[in-house]
Amino acid sequence: MRLLLQERTYSLTLTILLVGIGATITFPQTFPTFGNWSQLLLNLSIDTIVAVGMMLLLVSGVFDLSVGSVVAFSGGVAAYTMITLGMPMPLAIIAALASACLVGLANGYLIAYQGINPMIQTLATMGIVRGVALLVSGAGIQNLPYWFNAISQSRLLGIQMPVWYMLLIVATFAFLMNRTIFFRRYYYIGGNERAADLSGIRVRNMKLWGYVLTALLAGVAGILLASRLGTALPTAGRGLELRVITAVILGGASLSGGHGKIIGALLGTVFMGLISNVMVLARVSGYWQEIILGLILIAAVWSDKALQKRSSFA
Repeated sequence: MRLLLQERTYSLTLTILLVGIGATITFPQTFPTFGNWSQLLLNLSIDTIVAVGMMLLLVSGVFDLSVGSVVAFSGGVAAYTMITLGMPMPLAIIAALASACLVGLANGYLIAYQGINPMIQTLATMGIVRGVALLVSGAGIQNLPYWFNAISQSRLLGIQMPVWYMLLIVATFAFLMNRTIFFRRYYYIGGNERAADLSGIRVRNMKLWGYVLTALLAGVAGILLASRLGTALPTAGRGLELRVITAVILGGASLSGGHGKIIGALLGTVFMGLISNVMVLARVSGYWQEIILGLILIAAVWSDKALQKRSSFA
């Protein structure tokens, strides 16, 4: 029982199972169907890909509020370069990912090397990049090429491709965080940044690359979302940053850094998606859904603080 309470991935897995059983009993005709679960996983795939990057940052003790804007920006750049500039699809995707990485590079440099507060810097970037996304996409760019739409709209074993991309990214980063020295250093930085610096870890360089990787994943998510919708919308990803941070904290990350697993990011988004799915099946209004998700964020932050206080007394 003590391990269950201390290890967030175990307790969250149990919670997901209990919510799933309750939803199956309450909505036996709609919840436990292949169609519902396929749609649920598709809906949370974009959030999960971004959450993997956010987990990496929170492990090292920082975060990024601009990821939702980067999602809209990268999708807009891909569509603009294909439709307006007539660029081939592979080059358009490279241009979109490079643009996303430039946003991460700017965030990482100003935070790691110039000492700007992460919240102030990424909040400012969120507004700037959203504005650029509006300039690039206008009211939205439609009629995207068939092969671009096929990236997300094609299926494997009856499941749309974003779900498979999500699982591949989660598995890749889970392996990297567990098995490689480079990514393990983020835990040392989040645990004690000063000690990590004294032990020879290039803390500022690692933080910079953390922001670049997070922006790259948000760029991938933006391309997949535009491909899935068949349209690049400047409003895409609005509010995504709060959903992702909530999911990652629920999944075991700490706002003070040093803790968290990639699988926890996946479990956090599954839990959030499950709650949203149940509320839709129960026909809860959108207003109440926003209120309930906000309350979940408060509960997640409170539990994080409570666990920190408990560990400090242990």
